Amino acid sequence: MTPGLVRTFAAYNRWANERLYQACAQLDDDTYKAPRQAFFGSIHGTLNHILVGDRIWLGRISGTGAPGIERLDQVLYDDLTSLRAARAEEDARISEVVDKVDAAALDRLLVYTNMAGDPFETPLGLVFAHMFNHQTHHRGQVHDMLSQTTVPPPPLDLLYHLRDAA
Repeated sequence: MTPGLVRTFAAYNRWANERLYQACAQLDDDTYKAPRQAFFGSIHGTLNHILVGDRIWLGRISGTGAPGIERLDQVLYDDLTSLRAARAEEDARISEVVDKVDAAALDRLLVYTNMAGDPFETPLGLVFAHMFNHQTHHRGQVHDMLSQTTVPPPPLDLLYHLRDAA
């Protein structure tokens, strides 16, 4: 992982989230929050989980922790409008953090504890790789749930982002 690649993934992350939230905004609230066969129970639950994960990881990276987060399935925002605004703020925060990262920092170990209190050490570059992969994984789940509605899920492949950015 290089600083340039981390910044590319941060930009891709923001782009993909904007597209996904734009599609979700076309759903009525009942469809958006409808129970589905997904680990976090609905589109809304899954989008909240992605934000929870990012806040936990950025809290570990920055050393501030993630105040108020108690569970991985925690619903931080009850409506799409508030969640979407928080997502945009978090994506801006991710970009701010990665813009300050250099190659040496990516090789350094991040020392942290998980939600159960177990200690771990992971190179920062791999932490970023995990964070972006985690988002991609769960965005894929939301993409699948969208395909079960009348709203067509948007293309989210990295190559589409790279073409749009060019």
